[in-house]
Amino acid sequence: MSDLAARPEPSLQLQAWLQAVAEQDAMAFEQLYRQLAPRVHALALRILRNAACAEEVVEDCFWQIWRQAARFDPLRGSAEAWVMTLARSRALDAWRARQRSDGELISLDLLSEDGQTPHEVAQPDHSEQGFESRRQHQALHAALAQLQPLPRQLVALAFLRGLTHEEIAEQTGLALGTVKSHIRRSLGLLNTALQASASSTS
Repeated sequence: MSDLAARPEPSLQLQAWLQAVAEQDAMAFEQLYRQLAPRVHALALRILRNAACAEEVVEDCFWQIWRQAARFDPLRGSAEAWVMTLARSRALDAWRARQRSDGELISLDLLSEDGQTPHEVAQPDHSEQGFESRRQHQALHAALAQLQPLPRQLVALAFLRGLTHEEIAEQTGLALGTVKSHIRRSLGLLNTALQASASSTS
């Protein structure tokens, strides 16, 4: 039997990964993320028409998948359909939140080494300072995209959701030390990437 014939159908592979995620399999989560994150982002971008908000929806959606993968029922539909349904729901939630806040955008503040800095809500600003803030925001999201999926989820929980390390450990089922080490390493990588971005534009 050839290698091609031995490979599972894409839909069955996604189902297998999703079922493995239900058992807190981080490798399966990363595979699922690589396959479906671009589709989730495209859907969110069509709804929100804002790249930064769409990226946040991707993080939110996959965080929900990590917590609730056990709810997936293959008898009721495919793994991709289940994920995209979650993505649409999260994107619509984000759209409604933007409407309520009259166009305010959630952005990350400067990252602190202790991983406890909460997110801030920034009003649109067309000044020179506002331009610099948006540039930093874009650089930060580009740096986040370079992280592996699981560390990126943990950083998003710490900064986008404002959760403490203890709360993240409780909600993800990961050991507190694992959460801290992932976030600490991620912050080091992010700070290096942001410094390089600042140097390239100075």
